[in-house]
Amino acid sequence: MAINPDACVVGVDFGTLSGRAVIVRVRDGAELGSAVHEYRHGVLDRVLPRTGEPLPPEWALQVPADYVDVLRTAVPNAVENAGVDATDVIGIGTDFTACTMIPTTADGTPLCELPEFAGNPHAYVKLWRHHAAQPHADRINELARQRGEPWLPRYGGLISSEWEFAKGLQLLEEAPEVYAATEHWVEAADWIVWQLTGSYTRNACTAGYKGIHQDGAYPSADFLGALNPAFAGFVTDKLDHPLAALGDRAGSLTKQAAAWTGLPEGIAVAVGNVDAHVTAPAARAVEPGQLVAIMGTSTCHVLNGSVLREVPGMCGVVDGGIVPGLWGYEAGQSGVGDIFAWFVKNQVPPEYHERGRDVHELLTELASAQAVGEHGLIALDWHSGNRSVLVDHELSGVVVGQTLATRAEDVYRALLEATAFGTRTVIEAFTGAGVPVTELVIAGGLVRNALLMQIYADVTGLPLSVIGSTQGPALGSAMHAAVAAGAYADIRAAAEAMGSVRRAVYRPIAENVQAYQRLYEEYRQLHDYFGRGANEVMHRLRAYRRDALGKAA
Repeated sequence: MAINPDACVVGVDFGTLSGRAVIVRVRDGAELGSAVHEYRHGVLDRVLPRTGEPLPPEWALQVPADYVDVLRTAVPNAVENAGVDATDVIGIGTDFTACTMIPTTADGTPLCELPEFAGNPHAYVKLWRHHAAQPHADRINELARQRGEPWLPRYGGLISSEWEFAKGLQLLEEAPEVYAATEHWVEAADWIVWQLTGSYTRNACTAGYKGIHQDGAYPSADFLGALNPAFAGFVTDKLDHPLAALGDRAGSLTKQAAAWTGLPEGIAVAVGNVDAHVTAPAARAVEPGQLVAIMGTSTCHVLNGSVLREVPGMCGVVDGGIVPGLWGYEAGQSGVGDIFAWFVKNQVPPEYHERGRDVHELLTELASAQAVGEHGLIALDWHSGNRSVLVDHELSGVVVGQTLATRAEDVYRALLEATAFGTRTVIEAFTGAGVPVTELVIAGGLVRNALLMQIYADVTGLPLSVIGSTQGPALGSAMHAAVAAGAYADIRAAAEAMGSVRRAVYRPIAENVQAYQRLYEEYRQLHDYFGRGANEVMHRLRAYRRDALGKAA
């Protein structure tokens, strides 16, 4: 179809702490304006505000009304900031963190909004980083291994505690009354589209990566019943719904949603998607071998491949999971930016904070003056557990080599390096399984740290490209909206016209590559020692902590 030169689309990226709306011109991908709305309730990981009840360890909840507030505020503010006429907007697309789950009634009302469940933490959104379902994930994995379930290798041999089934089993066994009232167990990516269109559409991306949907089917009722007889009907009763392809039109903007957003009623609403997966086309990474690392509080790695392979510890592989016609692979690291933020907040002496500078920038500057290995440290990047390749959220962080001479910038650099070592571990899992990685493309807020980017190039030995947009997920969502509105035939065409990337901005420095090889070998020894069963101290410490907290309560 001919593209109106003034036509625009809206992309809305729902992150961990806020939602961002970006107005994008359809013909060339120009980002004309944006706005951010921070969730009023943030992440609930200590107490439930409604009751003041303490939340157990590893819980992470959210309030769904905060997501609607993004539509009410960020979208109209972005349109105003862009200086465009809202009537020129032809579509809206959204992306979400995943796996983020909402128990709802038949009409999509979150159970936490019902008076009878407002004080029950299980009625709230379980955010992606809710890791309290690890025991349930362990049972799913063990039973699947025993039975030789054919879907398990598609997930690297391990199902994560973050995903739909582990969280659903936890809901059943810890809050059966909430489970019984749940008529739809909904990914937030689909729930927000439901609010925009008035109808429930389940996207194929989260179904495949987070919902164990492979070769047209979910795990069988027989398998689920073996976990718990009351869980046998989970798929048919709570989860199953017709799937919609990425880039499809989920429906039209309702009158109510138009009033929230200030956009024209009836415009196209794209099928929901995941923040990492929409970023790949935004970075023009739609061909095999281009690994996109979306680096923020955590890192998600997405990669297209021309062949199907079983990759140890991957989060999943889905036919067309990123772009049509290729196998989309996903892996990730549960903590990256979160680790750096934790260190600055809790471990850096006051004199660093008192210099009147951003502490991250100060530590980066001091660390940049060091030669590779000068600090004498090795760290494990498991402060939020390990997503890939060990898929174990009971693991924890380690720093080895500290002395009385160790300074804050030493540990900070070691943590930066640890996350790079974690990414290299993911890359080696892919290449070792026969899925080539030829280029590393970085997106997300951490691209601003030049030291971190050079470390990643040196540790991986790969040329490192950088997305041309500072709003990769929102741009990717806007591109899918353009496809849903019919402006482009498919996401590849939209990527060519609207995407942006700067190729090989950082190149490996040979001397550093050699020095990091030594450190990486030390990292892998620690990785395997603590992560593959040689020493279960991390799991024991978690158990001791739960026991102590239980007694204190």
